[in-house]
Amino acid sequence: MHCFIFCSGQVKMILTELEHALLAENEEEKFEVRQNFKAGLIPDVKLHSNKASEEGLTPEAQTMISGKTVNSYSSNEDYDDTQRLMWEEEERMLVAGLHLDKKRERKKKTKSSPNASNNNAQTIIPILPTLVPLSSAHLSSPDISPNPTVVPVAIGDVKSGSLLEDLVAEVLLTPTRSSTLDVNKGHSLVDVRIHTANNEDSRKQIGTSIGPADRTFSYNAQAAMLSSTKTQPSNVTEVSEKSAQSKSNNKKAIKKMGKNTSNAQKQPQHLPYFMDNYCPPECACYGRVVQCSDKGVDRVPYGIPYNSRYVLLMNNHIDRIQLDLFSEYNTMEFLALTNNRLTDGAIEGAFEGVPVLKRLYLDTNQLQSVPNDLPTSLEELRLDNNQVEGMSETAWTHCPGLLILSMSNNSLGNGTQSLPIAVLSPLCKLRALNLDHNQLTSVPLGLPLSIKELYLKGNRIEEFRNGAFDGKSELVVLDLSKNRLTNKGLHKDSLVNATHLESLNLEGNRLKQIPQHLPLSLKTLNLESNFIRSIKKRAFGALKNLEHLGLTKNKIFKVAVGAFRTLPVLHQLDLGHNRLRQVPRQLPKSLHSVSLTHNTIQTVPRDSFCWGNTTLSLSGLVRVQLQNNAIDLSNIDTQAFRCLRGFQVVNFY
Repeated sequence: MHCFIFCSGQVKMILTELEHALLAENEEEKFEVRQNFKAGLIPDVKLHSNKASEEGLTPEAQTMISGKTVNSYSSNEDYDDTQRLMWEEEERMLVAGLHLDKKRERKKKTKSSPNASNNNAQTIIPILPTLVPLSSAHLSSPDISPNPTVVPVAIGDVKSGSLLEDLVAEVLLTPTRSSTLDVNKGHSLVDVRIHTANNEDSRKQIGTSIGPADRTFSYNAQAAMLSSTKTQPSNVTEVSEKSAQSKSNNKKAIKKMGKNTSNAQKQPQHLPYFMDNYCPPECACYGRVVQCSDKGVDRVPYGIPYNSRYVLLMNNHIDRIQLDLFSEYNTMEFLALTNNRLTDGAIEGAFEGVPVLKRLYLDTNQLQSVPNDLPTSLEELRLDNNQVEGMSETAWTHCPGLLILSMSNNSLGNGTQSLPIAVLSPLCKLRALNLDHNQLTSVPLGLPLSIKELYLKGNRIEEFRNGAFDGKSELVVLDLSKNRLTNKGLHKDSLVNATHLESLNLEGNRLKQIPQHLPLSLKTLNLESNFIRSIKKRAFGALKNLEHLGLTKNKIFKVAVGAFRTLPVLHQLDLGHNRLRQVPRQLPKSLHSVSLTHNTIQTVPRDSFCWGNTTLSLSGLVRVQLQNNAIDLSNIDTQAFRCLRGFQVVNFY
């Protein structure tokens, strides 16, 4: 059974105040009674004898009230403390008899109730003095101790349950009271709720109202185990207290929840590895481009998004690629691993499961062979600057759609041999092949006819035989510069099938004459840095499409008259750094630029630039470079430049 908690220092004053307030006919009289009591004026009880009689008071109580007048409490009279205490005792006796009859009625109802038990039980309420904060005036009173003790009060003899109800309501509804009690640390707290039940009859009998029928007051108080028994059913006040065990469980749950929260905060946050919006900390991401180059990493950064299209890992220290690392990258088209430390074993099986990989850069690593697990979707493969010493036809069967293959700066020829015949035949769609600086001694045979660009610069090729292309080739660009080719090694039928060849670079070889039997489709011919000494009149045959001719850095000292006249569309001619003593005669009228610098030219013949009909039209030349020669401008024949657009076209210095 739960108990009420009151302030012992204030009970006596509250009881007296409440007893007079109960007799007030309305709220105004109630307020007036309180004010008179606080001022020391107690109203005449006789004035309310009729009201008390109507409420069912016993004849003895009415006689006591009618025979006693207490209006002698006057502010104009001064009585000593002893007499005042006597009057207060008499007032309490009078009030105690007000509800005598009501108690008898309650006992009758209790006896008739089948659930009634322990009718004579008393409930002991320990009064907790700290419920109501005490003002400084209260603390200064000699009757009230700052730390009063808990006083047990027997309420079993209280004449009315409604009186007790109003008493509790008055204590809790007083504005000067606090609904929350601060207790010292270390005391357990319990939640106490006081429910005021609906008892309209009791409120009518005492002529006052306590508010809503079911009012709940919640406050914190010191835990107190109250020994009690069941009260009579007429007591409409119900006290409910949550068990201390429930509170302890709540505290444990809160503590556990806080611990879990703390652990959750300590636990590392899940990062969306491989997700579309994730970017490894070592990289910079721009849409679907992941830039991880020049970061000094030794592994492929973990968590690169699976939807990446371009992954750049150049200039790092990567020496291993995890097995099946790229198998989930279904949209990756370009993977650059340039300038790392990859070996054959480090990349084994790394690219086999990449479905749409088109461009793979493995240049500048430590590979010694061509990977055997290249994806079928591959279109461009760069293996430059490795240590590849050979290749097999099997390696290329996995990527028949390869378009660009660059393997410069390897050791494919090893200085003594060339590639096996038709080793690249599975690459039937190959468009560009770069085999620069591979120590090859001859042009590979059985090359795919689909090749349009073939680069063999910086090898040791001495001979270019027929059979490089078995059939009509689509070759457009051929670079054989910086090899060891001679006029004898360049066979007349070596380029017979290269009917689409437009650019031929023979710079830096060992040629002594202009090569013959060149394809008629040529547009650019580079013969620089050879050992050519002279140019014959029919040297260029019928190269009707030649537009650019480079003969610089040879040893040319003699050019036949009209040697370049057979080149009707020649635009650019470079004869610098030779041994010419005069400007060649009858240069093509189609020329736009001619360079004759760094020779020993002394004279400019009249028919060098302007020749043909007597009525000359303006030449198409826009630049004539004659710097670093031995021309004496005082003896120069100005008629040699009569067809030019002006002397500004000619540069002597």
